[in-house]
Amino acid sequence: MILTRSRLPTFGLALFFLTATATGAAPSVNSFLNNGVTAHRGNSAEYPENSIPAFKSGIEIGADWIELDIFRTQDGKLVVIHDRTTERVGDKNLVVPDSTYEQLLSVDVATEFRKRHGKSIEVVPKHTIPLLNDVLLLVTAQNKTRVSIQPKMDCVADAIALVKQLGAERWVGFNDGNLQYMVEVKRLDLRIPVFWDRRLSDTKEDIRIAKQHGFETLVLHHSIVTKQNIEQIQKAGIEVGAWTVNAEAPMAHMLQMGIDRVYTDDPRRLLAMKAHRSNMQAPGKSP
Repeated sequence: MILTRSRLPTFGLALFFLTATATGAAPSVNSFLNNGVTAHRGNSAEYPENSIPAFKSGIEIGADWIELDIFRTQDGKLVVIHDRTTERVGDKNLVVPDSTYEQLLSVDVATEFRKRHGKSIEVVPKHTIPLLNDVLLLVTAQNKTRVSIQPKMDCVADAIALVKQLGAERWVGFNDGNLQYMVEVKRLDLRIPVFWDRRLSDTKEDIRIAKQHGFETLVLHHSIVTKQNIEQIQKAGIEVGAWTVNAEAPMAHMLQMGIDRVYTDDPRRLLAMKAHRSNMQAPGKSP
């Protein structure tokens, strides 16, 4: 598999965005896919996590949401990376909030992926940390897949300001376990959906808080998901998801319990499983 470089020129993305949107009206919410598959950090099973190729692949294979993580750099740029440092994924260790974007561009964030998969640099070339701006331009150039933004520091207001500047509100949601950050999303724009992550859950209390603040979805760590709490949350009029599920057996178990959404590093696998289940449940098919 030949992987392209992750950092597309901003001008090229902007031109792509303008070409795609100049000929038609912005999509309605009803035009987006709704298959319950969130590509966690993009299609990170096949491409380096939180990279432009991973996000492009998540869109191309048909996940209804891609998910990413953001920090604000020393010079005020919103960048897409999961950790506070580049040590885990990169070839050098920089502290993201303490570095300028120019400094961060020196890091090859495909390093860990390349080593883990035994790939050469010819097959997996250097990837640099994307700007949130570039990912939003990529996403808003199509009308099937949306993007959920996970703030890893106090930068919600900056992110929403950028979303509004680009007119990207319809394409965007936010997810995190930090209640303060998720409340801030709704304070700034009630229309933006929130996926509130819960590692430990008092289901009744989480439902109360979610309804108080208008959160659309509770996303539970896969280890605490049960059929009982799925049904309890759904009965309250809130969708329920699970994170992060990558193997077939737990994927199948989640679907059998009636989960609404699964976050996965391997969206292609989950989409294929859901398609197979749908085909087997069609009239005339054996279960």
